[in-house]
Amino acid sequence: MNRTSRRTQLAAVVTAGLAASIAAASGIAPAQATPVDELTAAQAVSARFHSTAQAHRAGYRPTPECVASPAGTMGVHWENAALMADPEVDPLRPEILLYAPGSGGRAELVAVEYWRAASDSPVAPALFGHRFDGPMPGHHPAMPVHYDLHVWVWADNPSGTFTPFNPTISCQES
Repeated sequence: MNRTSRRTQLAAVVTAGLAASIAAASGIAPAQATPVDELTAAQAVSARFHSTAQAHRAGYRPTPECVASPAGTMGVHWENAALMADPEVDPLRPEILLYAPGSGGRAELVAVEYWRAASDSPVAPALFGHRFDGPMPGHHPAMPVHYDLHVWVWADNPSGTFTPFNPTISCQES
């Protein structure tokens, strides 16, 4: 078994163990987990990605631009192609991480995004008790029509936890 396979297996074991630990700590069986429990678990498993080096090691790659609109900002998307190719929707494995420029140009993790190609599902998937947005065109030429769900687990969003754009985030360095 090569080092990458061992790391992948170790990450899967750690993630499964973390989810079980969170469920056990809350006294809730995984099958009885609520959307709030799942959000807590999603935040816990994404905490290591405050380090972009950790995100890079886990297979996430940044897109070239910071996405903003009059409604607010999403940030810079760091996509994990392997997770995006997998048709499973797993709250413990976000396909995309969202970073905003912080002080000194340091990227700050602000949200996670769950993503599913529309060809994998004729109906929008759901997580945390919310249906994904879409279907919508890809955000760049390599991205197909898809569904997505933004989850602001690291930055408050006055527009809502599951709203795509956050009016308090900016593409400008803070």
